[in-house]
Amino acid sequence: LIFITERMGKVMKVFMVGGTGLLGSEAARELIRRGHEVSSIALPPLPEGEVLPPEMTIDFANYMELSDDELKGYLEGMDGLVFAAGVDERMEGPPPIYDLFEKYNITPLKRLLRIAKESGVKHAVICGSYFSYFDRAWPKMELYKHHPYIRSRVDQANMALSFADDNFDVAVLELPYIFGTQPGRKPVWVFLVEQIRNMKKRTMYPKGGTTMVTVKQVAETIAGALEKNKGGHNIPVGYYNLEWIQLISIIHRFMGTPEKKIVTIPTFLFKLGLRNTIKKQKQENLEPGLNMKYFPKLMTSKAFIDKKWIEALGVAPDDIDGAIGESVLLSLEILDGKTKTVDMKGE
Repeated sequence: LIFITERMGKVMKVFMVGGTGLLGSEAARELIRRGHEVSSIALPPLPEGEVLPPEMTIDFANYMELSDDELKGYLEGMDGLVFAAGVDERMEGPPPIYDLFEKYNITPLKRLLRIAKESGVKHAVICGSYFSYFDRAWPKMELYKHHPYIRSRVDQANMALSFADDNFDVAVLELPYIFGTQPGRKPVWVFLVEQIRNMKKRTMYPKGGTTMVTVKQVAETIAGALEKNKGGHNIPVGYYNLEWIQLISIIHRFMGTPEKKIVTIPTFLFKLGLRNTIKKQKQENLEPGLNMKYFPKLMTSKAFIDKKWIEALGVAPDDIDGAIGESVLLSLEILDGKTKTVDMKGE
């Protein structure tokens, strides 16, 4: 774990892009708890019911629309930069969809890092994707070649790390499945809860599994990377490794159906089930971030990550069952029309 150094005790001034989001707001709380100063810029609106840390200075604006001089005004005098914004793999649009990911995740971040470095910022933390880690770990799957979103995240990481030198530390956090909620913001898990609820008698799901963390652990990872990362590094983020059947069992419990049977379906049936999705995307001239033709192999793999990487940053164990439960219960409230939320597709 060669990225570790010790800067403990130094109070930092941190500028965050995306400070009203699930990850950004929790990271701000953690940084402030550690004695750091946090200011942020984010897109409106503030989710209903969310109470941001009163110590955080927040401006509502689109950082992509600000001039270089305006961004310098935010960044000068800052020690750290946190990028907790952008769009994720659920985005789809006319091909080439890569251009959309480049527009929101790569091009503006490149300008932001350049201005940050020119302004004297010393430490940057980028919220990326764990797909970048698996692109390195599973070369035979050719994830970079087949999936535009994964290609964009690898390109984003390589671009960000190119800024690192002896005076500018860059950590790209390769974030996995994240559980936990924010008042007023729609969890990414609504689709999964709805899918499971629509399977009345039994839940049919493929083999495989994933690593996951709580939102609190992401906040600790961001703070730890700001405080300890030295140089330029991709940092794989994972703590709890669960097979899909284990995750579904937890979801069933919080949905009030603990006895519901889970059937692990063969991969070929999973592929067949995606045919209509692929057909519909072609008819509507939409390209997804993850290529459905190659997605089954990715989905049925065990996407596990050793917790040693983030333990080295000081991340502690947390209640993953409780975080999953919070996500499930809020998803059910949204599906039942009991609460209004804003979407979480982008910050």
